Amino acid sequence: AAARLAEAMHYATLNGGKRLRAMLVYATGEAFNADLEALDAAACAVEMIHAYSLVHDDMPMMDDDDLRRGKPTCHKAYDEATALLVGDALQSQAFECLTNNDLPATQQIAMVKCLAQASGVMGMAGGQAIDLASVGKQLNQSNLQSMHLLKTGALIKASVLLGAYCSSNYQPADLKHLSDYADAIGLAFQVQDDVLDVIADTAT
Repeated sequence: AAARLAEAMHYATLNGGKRLRAMLVYATGEAFNADLEALDAAACAVEMIHAYSLVHDDMPMMDDDDLRRGKPTCHKAYDEATALLVGDALQSQAFECLTNNDLPATQQIAMVKCLAQASGVMGMAGGQAIDLASVGKQLNQSNLQSMHLLKTGALIKASVLLGAYCSSNYQPADLKHLSDYADAIGLAFQVQDDVLDVIADTAT
């Protein structure tokens, strides 16, 4: 059973995708001359959180999607119970992964806290809850922007900040600039995604 779960985790995480969040980890880390091994761990952790969110998002009680990147979604390729466990296991694995480096404990703690906040009620999960509660409702621009900054933007911001946290060369002001930069990327990404949802066909 554990081997099947590991296989499903592999299926859900390595089934394609842009790896945008991982690239942002590396791009920021390169700008701050960060430790490469730590960047590898952070990039993998972010991708695992993103993959878990997609697995759960695709399930029948959420968006009920049959395809993800042209392939059967995890609950279709396996089953709903396995998909639920895949998300749970990937989330745990992500935080374990963040500590698989030789950085000082203070930096590791900052990284764990950053990713936890981005994933939780004040981040991705909270944004998803707002999205579910908004089905069939007309959101104004401010509410829509707030939802996207949590649902999509929080993990993008964490990706950028984690790249800096893998280094000891950043200043507090740098984190503010990086946060503003990440917010802009997150909103642009979500606007494009929402437009494509409306105008693109399934094959595209």
